[in-house]
Amino acid sequence: MKERDNRNDLQNNSNVKVWTVNESNYFSRVDKFLRKMLKNVPLSAIYKFLRTGKVKINGKKVKDPSTKLNIGDVIELIEESLDNYSREYLELKPVKMDLDIIYEDELIIAINKPAGVSVHPGKNVNKPSIIEGLMHYGKENGFEPFLVHRLDKETSGVLIVAKDRNVARELSEIISSRNVEKIYNALVFGKVQKVTINTPIDGQDAVSHIIPIEYFRVKLNGISVELSFLEVEIETGRKHQIRKHLSSVNCPIVGDKDYGNFRLNREFSKNFGLKRHFLHCKQMKFVFNGRNYNILAQLPKDLTTVIKYLNAESGKD
Repeated sequence: MKERDNRNDLQNNSNVKVWTVNESNYFSRVDKFLRKMLKNVPLSAIYKFLRTGKVKINGKKVKDPSTKLNIGDVIELIEESLDNYSREYLELKPVKMDLDIIYEDELIIAINKPAGVSVHPGKNVNKPSIIEGLMHYGKENGFEPFLVHRLDKETSGVLIVAKDRNVARELSEIISSRNVEKIYNALVFGKVQKVTINTPIDGQDAVSHIIPIEYFRVKLNGISVELSFLEVEIETGRKHQIRKHLSSVNCPIVGDKDYGNFRLNREFSKNFGLKRHFLHCKQMKFVFNGRNYNILAQLPKDLTTVIKYLNAESGKD
């Protein structure tokens, strides 16, 4: 019986794949579920399956990758042969890692994620990922870790991980429903006033509340440049949301290689030694299982050093 469950009720023929969502294979979103079930299929192809109406949930076609799943849902992939897909994938393996654990109870564990380490393995990444380190820690302490949200590789700060799949399902729903306060620190080029940015991202609503904490003025290659140290609270969690939103108002995050200013980034790195983008998840607050959680992660040394240098350069104490 166990072996049959592990096959996830998969029915095979050349044109149809069918799965039933259960406790052992649950993911909150249909795209994440399909990524897990179709390990040999590239993500671009999975999104194409959705876009072209080849995915059904309980008999109804769905095209939104973020469509929510529930236990008992029946997922179908129709009119698509998978024989030609052979994407290589890496099996996750526990790796001993020095984790900066900032909170832990019987339900969750929270770490202050360092910059430069991916949450999950990816292409051309040889360094062990955070989830692999958590797998090792969980193996030694009697639990299996499940990610409920992510941070970019170069972003540091609060990362919350569930200790079982049911907790992960409930926490994922809380986080995606906006019933959580997510507060970041960012350093940007330009002088930013208090503002709410609600520009949609990838066709989805996105809301970021920007609050300036401190301003600096420094010289980069002889040119006077203003900078703003910010607190950013996000109501939504779209991919690269803060980075895209701040770039959209011409105040890109310092060190951001994708949405930033290449010339200013280069000069800033030369002057202040910053090796990544200045973005840190400072705090997450939420209510779960009758408890009030308030998880805080201190600004790491590389970022506090930059602020110290900026204060000195700006003539502040």
